[in-house]
Amino acid sequence: MACLGPYWKLVAGAYASVLASNAVAVWMPVVIREIVDSGIRVQDTERIYAGCATLLALAVAAGLFTYLTGVWTETASQNVAFDLRNQFNEKLHALSFSFHDEAETGQLLARSVSDVDRLRFLTGRAFLHLVQMVTLVAGVSVAMILLNARLGLMTLTIVPVVVVGAFILGTRLRPLSMLVRDKEAELTSCLEQNLRGARIVKAYGREDAEIGRFVGRNTELLDLQWREARMRAIHVPLMQSMASAGTLVVLVYGGSLAIRGELTLGELVAFMAYVAQLIAPGRRFGWIVASVAQASVSAERIFEILDTEVEIVDRPDARPLSNVRGGIRFDHVTFAYSRREKALDDVSFDIRPGERVALLGGTGSGKSSIISLIPRFYDPTSGTVAIDGTDIRDATVKSLRDHIGIVFQDTILFASTVRENIAFGRPDASPEDVEAAARAAHAHDFIMALPHGYDSRVGEQGASLSGGQRQRLAIARAILKDPEILVLDDATSSVDTETELKIQDALNALMRNRTAIIIAQRLSTIREADRVIVMDHGRIVATGMRSGRETPHDHLMRTCGLYVDIVNTQLRTRTEVD
Repeated sequence: MACLGPYWKLVAGAYASVLASNAVAVWMPVVIREIVDSGIRVQDTERIYAGCATLLALAVAAGLFTYLTGVWTETASQNVAFDLRNQFNEKLHALSFSFHDEAETGQLLARSVSDVDRLRFLTGRAFLHLVQMVTLVAGVSVAMILLNARLGLMTLTIVPVVVVGAFILGTRLRPLSMLVRDKEAELTSCLEQNLRGARIVKAYGREDAEIGRFVGRNTELLDLQWREARMRAIHVPLMQSMASAGTLVVLVYGGSLAIRGELTLGELVAFMAYVAQLIAPGRRFGWIVASVAQASVSAERIFEILDTEVEIVDRPDARPLSNVRGGIRFDHVTFAYSRREKALDDVSFDIRPGERVALLGGTGSGKSSIISLIPRFYDPTSGTVAIDGTDIRDATVKSLRDHIGIVFQDTILFASTVRENIAFGRPDASPEDVEAAARAAHAHDFIMALPHGYDSRVGEQGASLSGGQRQRLAIARAILKDPEILVLDDATSSVDTETELKIQDALNALMRNRTAIIIAQRLSTIREADRVIVMDHGRIVATGMRSGRETPHDHLMRTCGLYVDIVNTQLRTRTEVD
């Protein structure tokens, strides 16, 4: 309930209105008793008119209090949902790569939408209804006992039975609701994966298989929802019947008291009105308890994410990184992804400012781990990564990443315009700067061929563009950022040879006087490097340096058997223009 704190005035007003509404409800049967006993029984029309006028005023007041309760409660709960969605989104951005490595997108979508909505209901109407029912039952109980203790106590024996029934329902429904929420999230995840991989599904003719997989998940959800509905169908009517039993008690026992003169007719009518007020909460109690059980499960799922520890955070004494020249040092760095074997094992090397370094190695050799540690996507298990002699953990994360430009192998574009995608790292960039970056990446011509040029939308994940076009936009984005350190993860892997040569010319100009680390898959890229680091199973096995006329490639071809094998089996299978 801490999330209601900023809106305590609205909440306080809503609960005050509930208490006032309940007070009015408890007072109305008293007025009815006066009308019957002091008006109808003695045929005093003035008393009848006065009592009816009082009832009308109380009904108007009850309506006003109910209106205020609804408006204030809904305003507070909608604001809570608004805040939670923002906090959830901010948390997802703050969480480290290690979290996103294992999280399922569909699960996160379900929690941020449906679970937040259920929690909104809990913080709004659900809890308010519980307070309303508890206070109304308490007020009615006191009024009935004051009116006639014996009849009141006998009628109120149904209350503990209803409460116990509601507790049993909540206890049984809560774990089942957790299963339902998890299965809903799995179904969302399945649908999200099918939508994202629609082209692969169609390319491999797996439509029927994926439809069957979805139907299977959907059937499992239906079975759980049916069990949940059946449990409600059994318990809720049972509690309603228990609540209605109070009417029989008043009619049988109260009627006998009235016949013996121990209870006036007005008091009997007032008791009937009080029992009617007890029946309504009794009927709603089971539904409210079931809804609260479901909402509490959603609250757990939301706060499980919000309470997740962020691994990559600024140290208390962290300072912005400034005057970056681009020197990088790995000092005995060991790194392992969660619950996996070491990705890097005691890796040490120095990169001079402005040096161009190519990383080479087979799958799982540790190349991607190295470039992931430099911008602090992860922290090393042991050892130190430093830029210009400063441990990157002593710098603020934002300032560190402001000085690094990255082009990933899997190009990520947003469903917005070409201009917005290029200017993502510099949203304040002028149209002229955006165009200059696009020209440098040899993307301007194909952009102008699009229906709306730079204002053309690229679709989800840039689906409307070819792989080479997407990669050139990603390179333009890095060029526009103009960082001191460049990280290129096989940045030209999805382009043809002619386009690669054009991009390489642009990158050569861009990388001049800048530190560049390149995961390379082509000989042309390696031959341009000042140094080549060969990796295998998380270790550096060889380093090729430029020495006189001998290039790093020539040196490694002469001294490193693994490099020769990689060149012969991987690099030379690609078309090269030398």
